[in-house]
Amino acid sequence: MAWITALFLTRRGIWKDGSARLALVSGAGLAVVLVDDPSFLGWVLFWTAVSLAALLPRQRFDDALAWARRLGWYAMSAAIAPFKDAAQLSMVHQRRGLPSSGFRAIGAVAASPLVGGATFLGLFASANPPIGRAFSQIVLPDPWATTWRTLFGLCVLMTVWASLRPSPHTTGPSRFGDHSIGTVFDPAVAQLTLLLVTFNMVIAVENGLDILFLSSGAGMPSGVTMADYAHRGTYSLSVTAALAGVFVLLALRPGSTAASRPLVRRLVTVWLVQNLLLVASSALRTLDYVDAYGMTVLRLSALAWMGLVATGLALIGWQLLFNRSAAWLINANALAAVTVLVTASVVDLGAVAATWNVRTALKMGKAGPPRDLCYMGLLGPSSLASLAKLEQHAREPQLRDRLTYLRWERQTETADAEADWRLWTPL
Repeated sequence: MAWITALFLTRRGIWKDGSARLALVSGAGLAVVLVDDPSFLGWVLFWTAVSLAALLPRQRFDDALAWARRLGWYAMSAAIAPFKDAAQLSMVHQRRGLPSSGFRAIGAVAASPLVGGATFLGLFASANPPIGRAFSQIVLPDPWATTWRTLFGLCVLMTVWASLRPSPHTTGPSRFGDHSIGTVFDPAVAQLTLLLVTFNMVIAVENGLDILFLSSGAGMPSGVTMADYAHRGTYSLSVTAALAGVFVLLALRPGSTAASRPLVRRLVTVWLVQNLLLVASSALRTLDYVDAYGMTVLRLSALAWMGLVATGLALIGWQLLFNRSAAWLINANALAAVTVLVTASVVDLGAVAATWNVRTALKMGKAGPPRDLCYMGLLGPSSLASLAKLEQHAREPQLRDRLTYLRWERQTETADAEADWRLWTPL
């Protein structure tokens, strides 16, 4: 919050730029999230918001890819920003004939008094027992802790300094656009038509098999379990759909000859619909796997990723129907991705997975443990409320004892966290 306040007070350009103010407000909201639940993802989102607030007054927001490049250069320049400004300040003092105000000048002035004072204090300590005892009672800080804290302080200094004085080289013009897409991949209309026909035929076979094994209730092939089927297909099918979206983006840029052909547009529409069906099949595989083995954070994240892929495909279709630019498509997908990431930084995914498992177990009329009680224990304090609820509904004494033991362990972890004020949360 101090960083945000300093940035707002010292960078007048933020006052006049609405996008920069919005980024700074978003950074303040993410700072509150960090206070409640510190995480690496939350820190990256906070740094991104603050960095955008620092850079947007110099360059308007055009597309997310260009700003990803700018933020990358901005992060690398932060390591040398304080030293570069110190060197420039020293050059200004030399040109104006002013005395140097750098570390060398300060060291030259303070070296003699420090060395002389230390020498006399050492002599007095050996000659005067009270002074010697006073010196012997001084406890020096742990050198390792001091070193790490110093390094941490330097990292904070460089990061904050770069936002207060960002380098002008980090806000160059964007080199990405519809024309640059065409130079990467620009097939002929006949070649593109043949590619789309081939791709549609291949993906139709895959979708047909998915409908056969997942929707019709047919059994799995010999030697293949539901876990194997889900593991083999979930991520590969989602990546396939993502690659399909990239292909359409590269081959059918707005204004191209291929994009204006009705046959090509129909084939692309069928292609996108089939890929959406492919993503739906991947999600259905994962949900069947969850029904069989329970919910985990990784499976919940996989479902969120599939939702992002489906959103991207739908946005590509919207772009083709309404002739939107490539920058619009990139920004829309970036907004969807940021929405998912911010949600993941705010919501406790472990608690969501635990609640899902307990609710499913109770709904099925089985007052027993969820399918993976050990995993519930590995979730830590996130599963405390769910374990307590399951313990209340347990009827078997042995099961209740196991749940009581796990719930007590989670309560102990929570109590240990409350002993450190740095780990306190509002609730």
